[in-house]
Amino acid sequence: MSMPLFEPTRDPGPDFSSLLQRVGLSPFAAVPDRSGSPLELTHATTCVALRYAGGVVMAGDRRATSGNLISHREMEKVLPADRWSGVAIAGAAGPAMEMVKVYQLQLEHYEKVEGVALSLDGKANQLSQMVRANLPAAYQGMVVVPIFAGWDHRRGLGRLFDFDVTGGRYEERNQVATGSGSLQAGTVIKLGFREGASVDEAVDLALRALWEAADVDSATGGPDLVRGIFPVVAVIDGEGFRRIDDGDLERRFRLLVESLGGAR
Repeated sequence: MSMPLFEPTRDPGPDFSSLLQRVGLSPFAAVPDRSGSPLELTHATTCVALRYAGGVVMAGDRRATSGNLISHREMEKVLPADRWSGVAIAGAAGPAMEMVKVYQLQLEHYEKVEGVALSLDGKANQLSQMVRANLPAAYQGMVVVPIFAGWDHRRGLGRLFDFDVTGGRYEERNQVATGSGSLQAGTVIKLGFREGASVDEAVDLALRALWEAADVDSATGGPDLVRGIFPVVAVIDGEGFRRIDDGDLERRFRLLVESLGGAR
């Protein structure tokens, strides 16, 4: 294989990945364009997380879509990583669920071998490496972008982390959103967030964020009062990870509808 040469008038440009594609040397060059393919990946959509005075609230809608079709109405996107932390997933559903299962097993294995749990920063770093390892699949459209949150025993507070597709790890101060409805959901939380909020106020704000996202984003599912399907909402604090009961969520959503005057 000869070294590609470029004339002065043919600038190779700063993007090395694009250059490899142009000269036919990219390891992903043989991957077909999926834009017109009948293969439709199932995608999880909107998840949010925010801090409150005593910890962190995580929430995710239940809808999974394949193109313009609703694939699943009851997918759970907010899952415990271990007793003191949780993961919310968005992106290609299959790889995301597999990643979470392996991640849960790794944290459990570490604790059994070392006799102590991994630090919260260590857990975030481990998840970052897993997202980075998924980069080849991301080039083929199977992107996984999670949110990680947990209770930091050393600092005595809840912390939030989000990631980019390359595995970049970023700690957020107050709130984070991911998925197709993240713009709307994140805006609602940003406008409604206040320091020192109670857990009830944080849960209500997360539900309002998902409600507004579902109102404008077809891939985000709102509460289904007929089927009894509600978002998955979890609280992580000094007592650990716990999920909010659906009966409580139904009551909160009905109050939300009443506060809006039944307009939607």
